[in-house]
Amino acid sequence: MQTDPFEEYRSLLFAMSYRMLGSAMEAEDIVQEAYLRYRATPPESIRTLKSFLTTIVHHLCINHLKSAREQRENYIGPWLPEPVITGDGASLLSPLRQITDRESISMAFLVLLESLSPLERAVFLLREVFDYEYAEIAQITGREEAACRQLFSRAKKHISEHRPRFPASPEAHAKMVGHFLEACIAGDIDGLMGLLAEDVTVWSDGGGKVSGALRHPVQGSDKAIRALTAFLTQAPEGTTVEVVEVNGLDALLVRVNGQIFAILTLEVEGDVIRAIRNIANPDKLAHLNLPPTSGQEWRIRS
Repeated sequence: MQTDPFEEYRSLLFAMSYRMLGSAMEAEDIVQEAYLRYRATPPESIRTLKSFLTTIVHHLCINHLKSAREQRENYIGPWLPEPVITGDGASLLSPLRQITDRESISMAFLVLLESLSPLERAVFLLREVFDYEYAEIAQITGREEAACRQLFSRAKKHISEHRPRFPASPEAHAKMVGHFLEACIAGDIDGLMGLLAEDVTVWSDGGGKVSGALRHPVQGSDKAIRALTAFLTQAPEGTTVEVVEVNGLDALLVRVNGQIFAILTLEVEGDVIRAIRNIANPDKLAHLNLPPTSGQEWRIRS
């Protein structure tokens, strides 16, 4: 049975869409819409399938971001990207199960992309992450090649200025997640304080649907400790935590009576935690279908 040529590019299209939108569910919708448009197009009118599909996805993402701008402005509390399970914990069918460029899928990087305009984000991703030539990018975006070079230069300068100066390796990151979890479980406040940067920021995305979720970012180690202590002491009975790979790096998956309640990601720079991001909006966790992993759970003690 012959495979539809579209399937060769499905993973690429999802990877592009997810990085553009920060939502796995919306990225899946974009890819499905691209497929429908591909099927409705006479094959003889498609010169290069990869370019054709990328152009469709680009315009769909740009239009989606424009329509979503008002929703983002009216969002209750901080907006964070939708987490995806990667690595061994991911579904065998997940297009992000095997990734080589961990940084470009990390929560910290996706948050940084949000500070770019949609067009800057598209040009930056096409060039920096997916290695398209400027001539191809110009064709996809409908801009002059010189304009694409300017957009990329501006976007890369912004990204470079705001990236961590000393990002931790995946191995160092995993160790920090372990230390952070051990300190939380033990209620070791001094130990937690020693892991945090003085200017650490805690973000909590509850979407207005989670009681107790922070409506504004909390900055500074003292305030961060108070927020973490409140989270730990108020955790209901039956709360457990396990380490899973999320967006290419180890993170903490919190359950209440077996149901996924939150994903906690850390941004590690050097030997300290620079940011903590808590995604608890149930709409952003609904697509996660991950059974508890035996032997890798810890019960939080208040």
